[in-house]
Amino acid sequence: GRGAHEGATVAVTKDKRAVVYMGEDARFEYIYKFVSRDAVKPGGFAANRDLLDHGTLYVARFDANGRGVWLPLVHGQGALHAGNGFADQGEVVIRSRQASDLLGATKMDRPEWVVVDKEGWVYTALTNNSNRGGDKQPAVDAANPRVNNTQGNIIRWKEDAANQAAVKFTWDIYLFGAEAADKPDVNLSGLTAVNDFASPDGLYFDPRGMLWIQTDDGAYTDVTNCMMLAAVPGKVGDGTTATAAGGTATIKGANASAETVRRFLVGPKDCEITGVVVTPDGKTLFCNVQHPGENGTLAKATSAWPDSQTTTGSTKRPRSATFVVTRKDGGNIGN
Repeated sequence: GRGAHEGATVAVTKDKRAVVYMGEDARFEYIYKFVSRDAVKPGGFAANRDLLDHGTLYVARFDANGRGVWLPLVHGQGALHAGNGFADQGEVVIRSRQASDLLGATKMDRPEWVVVDKEGWVYTALTNNSNRGGDKQPAVDAANPRVNNTQGNIIRWKEDAANQAAVKFTWDIYLFGAEAADKPDVNLSGLTAVNDFASPDGLYFDPRGMLWIQTDDGAYTDVTNCMMLAAVPGKVGDGTTATAAGGTATIKGANASAETVRRFLVGPKDCEITGVVVTPDGKTLFCNVQHPGENGTLAKATSAWPDSQTTTGSTKRPRSATFVVTRKDGGNIGN
């Protein structure tokens, strides 16, 4: 459809059907999942080339009690009919935003990357939404509880019965982005100087189950550049209820500590940290730095990275790059 998709991730149900989770990187848009009709067949691409041609597209509704429902975007069901401007299923999936509006799905704060852990729980970065709760803008809700949400958060859920094809789930907000000095009703995750961040974007589970969090931030860059954090994320439901600034009730995960969430690296000025993968043995990490110095000009550069890594006072033009991290002792990254 006509979506501003930042990313998607694939899981497989117990009966071997494919599930694709995805979000739209736009203010007040939605989180979706597609469940294939057919099971994955042996034989690789040749046997499964039409697997995603048939199935059901759903949109998420996050209810205030910590439960959620996947609403089917299926022509002829509920409000999705010709009388509301949807002549057929093609129009439903092409105009999925309007269809989701009619079904009453939850408008989210810019869903970006989506990842699934070893338990099948799903994490989505809601990077920020400065319009949330503004004049003539959608109000806050339990899953998006902060007005003018410039710092973003990470929401997660587990499908009922550990079944990726389930139509109901349980959710909480794993981490709220914030500065350590913010008031407790803004810094709802108890972040400190070792792990405060804003605008989560890239997410990745490495082979050991460690979660890597990358930022694309404009709210916290007066203090530090965009960064990557390493996290041991705990479990859905390991936290409690809370009230965000302004009075909206929400459900959050356990507070962060230096043992469970810690800053791993900080990028160069005006960059985005994006894209990460760890080798199966856990000893090598690949990561990207995107558009360093993007707010500068040729006449007045704000970064000379990566040449500045080795040349003090470099004036060379900044470049995007992929870098590699290993430990001097040959151990696992992030331990």
